[in-house]
Amino acid sequence: MLKTQSAKDNWNANLYDQNHSFVSRYGNNLIELLTLQEGEKILDLGCGTGDLAKKLSDNGGYVVGVDKSQNMITQALMKYPNIIFVVRNVIDLGYNAEFDAVFSNATLHWIKQPKLALTSIYQSLKPSGRFVAEFGGKGNVQIITNEIINQIKQSGIAYKEEQFPWYYPSIGEYTSLMEEVGFRVTFAEHFDRPTPLDGENGLRNWIKMFGSKLFEGIDETRIGNIVTNVEEKLKEILYKDGKWIADYKRIRLIGIKEK
Repeated sequence: MLKTQSAKDNWNANLYDQNHSFVSRYGNNLIELLTLQEGEKILDLGCGTGDLAKKLSDNGGYVVGVDKSQNMITQALMKYPNIIFVVRNVIDLGYNAEFDAVFSNATLHWIKQPKLALTSIYQSLKPSGRFVAEFGGKGNVQIITNEIINQIKQSGIAYKEEQFPWYYPSIGEYTSLMEEVGFRVTFAEHFDRPTPLDGENGLRNWIKMFGSKLFEGIDETRIGNIVTNVEEKLKEILYKDGKWIADYKRIRLIGIKEK
């Protein structure tokens, strides 16, 4: 979903749909939090391949889906041609008081300029419009990422902090930024959500789908060795009953535009 760290589009839309459909499944509860009213204009921010935009539309919303990945938008348009999907960057959406609500699932942890993103979201909303979002919070997939970084270093490769592609804030940090931008925060929670990954290769596929930036500049053979070592180290911790379980920690919140 909306990824801003690189001009290169690294998103594999087919792999996303085949092996990571859980992203959209977990978004269903967030739709309930939105309390969508018939005919409302909704911006689905970081829409990916469009599954949640379709559900929002089916529930009576007039939906516009945006994502920075052209690959994702192309797939969304093929799947749901009756919904508007466009390529946009969250830090510069270009909308002005157009939407009753901005909805965002599993996107904002990709945005390392959170205040710019929140300002853009705020500007997109009509007065009294609401912002409903869920994303990775402090400690999200920390067991997995710590071991990846550890194995990169053990293989003799220098690791730089800027390779880390995500922004995982505390709930206090993010809600404070929301208030600075002008939102009234009416709901916020930070919770554990252990997440099963599909198949025997679930962890490997997750790393390939979401963690490629951690391996920038490393050749494919060495990446393969590093990932294998990560699997071996984490199997006792995160592999249960034939499934990999990712150590997700999520932030979920609602903000109201008061002006």
